[in-house]
Amino acid sequence: MKRFWLVTAVGALAAFTAAMGGSTAYGGSSSESAAAPIKVGAITPLTGPFAPWGLQARAGMALAVNEINRSGGVKGRGQGRLLNLVVADDQSRNTSAAIDGFRRLTQQERVVSIGGIIDSGIGLATSRLAEEARVPLFLVKSGNNDILTPSSRFTFRTCLPAASMVATSVVELAQRRGIRSVGVMIADYAWGQSFKSSLEDAAKAVPNIRFNIQVAPVPTTNFTPYLRAFGDVSLLVGTGHPPGASLILAQAGQLGIKAPVIGAYSPYSLTARNAGAAAYGRWSDFKCMATGSRGYKALAKRYLRTFPQNEFFEDDALAGYAYVKIVAQAIQNVGTSPQAIAAYVHRTTFNIPGYAFPLRWTAWGELDRPTVQFAVLTRGAPPEAGLNTASPTFWPRVVFKSRPLPPYRPPS
Repeated sequence: MKRFWLVTAVGALAAFTAAMGGSTAYGGSSSESAAAPIKVGAITPLTGPFAPWGLQARAGMALAVNEINRSGGVKGRGQGRLLNLVVADDQSRNTSAAIDGFRRLTQQERVVSIGGIIDSGIGLATSRLAEEARVPLFLVKSGNNDILTPSSRFTFRTCLPAASMVATSVVELAQRRGIRSVGVMIADYAWGQSFKSSLEDAAKAVPNIRFNIQVAPVPTTNFTPYLRAFGDVSLLVGTGHPPGASLILAQAGQLGIKAPVIGAYSPYSLTARNAGAAAYGRWSDFKCMATGSRGYKALAKRYLRTFPQNEFFEDDALAGYAYVKIVAQAIQNVGTSPQAIAAYVHRTTFNIPGYAFPLRWTAWGELDRPTVQFAVLTRGAPPEAGLNTASPTFWPRVVFKSRPLPPYRPPS
C-alpha cells in the first residue's frame, strides 16, 4: 500500500509536527475559505537512503504552505484559496512507487503541480509522465543529463543543475586550487553515470589534471577498496555517489588519506552526523543556497522555529519552499490550469529569498546560468545567530562561487 501525506496547514504547529513523520494521512479542508483548497503535489523519498533529502524538501514545502495559508491563501481572481500539499513517498529509488504516486496525484488528487524529486531515475520516469500529462514537475536534485529533452516544457530543475554543469564546477574548482590529481567515486546508477561521463568530457579541457574514477554499487557501505585504488590524490570527489559521500569522507580519514572531499549536494547535518570530527575543514559541497544572505538567515530562523528537530536549513528545504512559492505566484497570476502555470514559470524570473541565484529557465527547463556556492563544513557556532538550532556545532564557510554556468543543452 502506497502512503500519502496531506498538509492543509493554517498555522498550527501540530500540523508541521505531523508533516515530519508518521504513516497516516491527515488534514482536511478549512472553513476559513469557502472555495475548495488547491492541491499541490510532491513525490519525494520519505524512507530509504535518500530520505534525508526528501524529508527536508517536504518540510520546506510545508513551511511555504503554512505561510501562504496563514496570510489568507493564494489571492488571485476572487477570494483567497488555501493550499493543500499531498505527498507521495517514492521510497528512494522505487520507480514503480513514483509512477504510481504520480498517477494518483494527477488523476485522483487532481494536483496542479508536483515537486520534490530527488533520485535521477525517478526524475527520468516522472518527467516523461509530466510531459505527457502536461503537469509541471519540479526537480530538487535529479541531475541526470537525460531527464530533459529539447521538447521538455513541463519539467524544471530547481537546485541541482544538470550533471554536465556540476562537472564543470568541479573542474573549475580543481583548477583554481592548483590540484593535479583527483579521485572520483561514482555510484552505478543514472546520476552517477551521467556525472561520470560529464566529468570525463570536462576533464579533456584540463589535461594537466589526472582524474582517477572508481565505480561502486549504490548500496555500498565499504569504500576502502576503492579509496586504496585512488593512490596519492589531492582531492576526493564524492559528488557522483550521494548515498556514500559522507562514508567516503570518514573511511578516507581512517586510511590516513588527508585529501579534502567534495560532496554530492548532501545535507550538511547528515555529513556532520555520519563523519563527525573528520568532516570539519575537509568536507565541502556545492549548494544552491546563499547562507550569508539576509533572505536565507530570515527564512532559516522561521524554518528552525517550526522544525526544531532539524539542525540546519538545508538547500533541499529551500528548494521545496521555492517550489510552493513559485506555483502559488503562478496561480495568483494565471489561475489553476497546470498548462498555464508551466507557461507562466517559463516566462518569469523568481527571486526566492536565500537562493544563490535568480530562478529562471531555458525553454527546455534547465536552470539558466545558475551561480552555485561552494562551502566548507566548519566546526563551531556560526558567526551570526540563526543559521543553526539552539546548540550549533557547525556552519558552512563559503570559499568559492562558481561562474554563471551555461545551461546544458540536450542533444536533439
